[in-house]
Amino acid sequence: MVHWIQIGGALLVLAAFVLGQIELLAADGWAYLSANFLGAALLAASAVLGAQWGFLLLEGCWAFASLYGICRKLQNCSPAEAE
Repeated sequence: MVHWIQIGGALLVLAAFVLGQIELLAADGWAYLSANFLGAALLAASAVLGAQWGFLLLEGCWAFASLYGICRKLQNCSPAEAE
């Protein structure tokens, strides 16, 4: 089961990265930030289950950075932009 969590998380992070690189997603957009946060959170959870502390540090920081971007976006947008 942990392998499926890892694969799902990795696919989310990689998809956001690739789509950002080919300019289909903006790095400060909801889809990019959400995919990065969810993917990194899944990978961090799998790292906890596997006692992989270095991987947890990496993915925990990645999830935190994405969550920070989401929080900043929530503070700076009007209700119409939140949709």
